[in-house]
Amino acid sequence: MSTPAMPCDPHEIGSLFLFEKLSPEQLGRLCAEGRMERFEPGPVYTEGEPATCFYVMVEGTVVLFRRVGGDDVEVSRTSQRGVYAGAMQAYLGDRVPQTYVNTMRVTEPTRFFVLPAESFADIMREWFPMAAHLLEGLFFGSKNTQRAIGQRERLLALGSLSAGLTHELNNPAAAAVRATAALRERVGKMRHKLAIIAQGPYDREALADLIEIQERTAERVAKAPVLTPLEASDREDELADWLADHGIQEGWRVAPTFVQAGLDTDWLEQVAATVAEDILPGAIGWLNYTVETELLMDEIDDSTTRISHLVDAAKQYAQLDRAPHREVDVHELLDSTLLMLSGKIGPRVRVVKDYDRSLPQVPAYPAELNQVWTNLIDNAVAAIAGTGGDGTLTVRTAREGDRLLVEFGDTGPGVPADIRDRIFDPFFTTKPVGEGTGLGLDISRRIVVNKHHGSLHVESAPGDTRFQVLLPLTGPGTAGEPDAEAAPFTESAGEEDPETTTAEEPA
Repeated sequence: MSTPAMPCDPHEIGSLFLFEKLSPEQLGRLCAEGRMERFEPGPVYTEGEPATCFYVMVEGTVVLFRRVGGDDVEVSRTSQRGVYAGAMQAYLGDRVPQTYVNTMRVTEPTRFFVLPAESFADIMREWFPMAAHLLEGLFFGSKNTQRAIGQRERLLALGSLSAGLTHELNNPAAAAVRATAALRERVGKMRHKLAIIAQGPYDREALADLIEIQERTAERVAKAPVLTPLEASDREDELADWLADHGIQEGWRVAPTFVQAGLDTDWLEQVAATVAEDILPGAIGWLNYTVETELLMDEIDDSTTRISHLVDAAKQYAQLDRAPHREVDVHELLDSTLLMLSGKIGPRVRVVKDYDRSLPQVPAYPAELNQVWTNLIDNAVAAIAGTGGDGTLTVRTAREGDRLLVEFGDTGPGVPADIRDRIFDPFFTTKPVGEGTGLGLDISRRIVVNKHHGSLHVESAPGDTRFQVLLPLTGPGTAGEPDAEAAPFTESAGEEDPETTTAEEPA
């Protein structure tokens, strides 16, 4: 709440760093068109309202807030004379929305020099025409540049994910195609063998016994035990000897198939006891086709199941058909991201999952957390590649008080101490020209800090770099959709409003 306007002293406003270079005539015009106002503790203006005034603090304390979800998040607090906020972009006119992009409050009685937005725009264009043109070019040029680079960043990430997903899908798809072709061949041979059996001297009872053996053999295939290579080799030798002793030609060819199906000499003894000796070779051949058919169908089932899991992982990663803000299990998000990036991670990087599965779900925007995981994993893999390509990526989750920790550790060369404070800055990158845009970590920080009220920081030493994301375990309840300024995927990293930054440091 403000008190009535007070007299404006040109000498007083001339002592503020913003106006210290102005002439007495210019200071006189500012006082003539502006006013001094005193505000009691409380709001000065509110985010989203029309930006009607430009405020310069003369004495007191100001606090700036941004609306994130359902909360007002403090972004700046200062008592420095001369800091300014409000209608910072009035000189751009109707080319940008002229609304307050944050909320300003005062915590003690505070005096401001208040200049109407129209006067501020006129003075800027009249007194500083070249500066106004430069600022306009800087604003729109930076906005366009960041939008283009942001699109490239997303396209690079999409290309990387598409390549990884294509690689992962290719293996099971190719296996399914091969197994289907082999199955078609085996079914054709089985039909041929069936015709031979039907034309042979087999009575009805012998055929019934053979069909019963076939059914029991198929059941054995589904329950086949897993053998070590040595056990499998020994059993193949036993079966080959048994088949040779019973007059089965080239029994060594079918022995590996029978072993893979879980059959042994005891089972063959049961077959031999069930069918007549003269039809045993035909029965063995018939059972071999049965086993091969079952194994091929299992292979097709495994391959198509793998494809289905990959598609599910892609949907989980993209969060298709899901609410933008909901309770999520971070382990599901991490697993889907690791699977999507498995092609890029490659076989030379060992992935270690150190999960605390007892952690509860957290309120979050899951699609955007997946973007954070993607950026941090991509950086870790790139760091490991810098040391020869062999290394370990460790993904760890744990509970730290009322927050959930997600940590990405790599065995790369580490982040040098002299640039550690700059890696989250927009456009700062250590990658070679053409390989990095410098927006990945900035976007990740904005998602974690601005949208999830969490924190993102790095601890680094040669061979042990850890990016740590801390997320609140509880949220504000029903979080609303973020506005355009807070959404890291619709606005570029450098488009934080000037009010937020200039109230922290003088321009």
